[in-house]
Amino acid sequence: MYYILLIMLIFLLVSVLKSIIGPTLWDRLLCMNIISTKIIIIIIVYASRMDIDYLLDFAIIYSLMGFVCTIFISSFIAERLKSDKKDGEEKN
Repeated sequence: MYYILLIMLIFLLVSVLKSIIGPTLWDRLLCMNIISTKIIIIIIVYASRMDIDYLLDFAIIYSLMGFVCTIFISSFIAERLKSDKKDGEEKN
């Protein structure tokens, strides 16, 4: 179990670096979603290793919040890009 946690932490750090380096905003959003997924996996593995049942509830709540936030942020970015494109056409 400790090896799984170590591997997930390494993958988490790689995802954080990719989200910082990511060339586009969509890459950063995808990396934030991946980071959220890795944190959920870490919580689940830790909860099963330490036999703490209530952490699984936190993992479910965290996954739902991550999903909803990803949907809201992606729709906000799409609308923002759409309005910026529309404003650029009106100026020309």
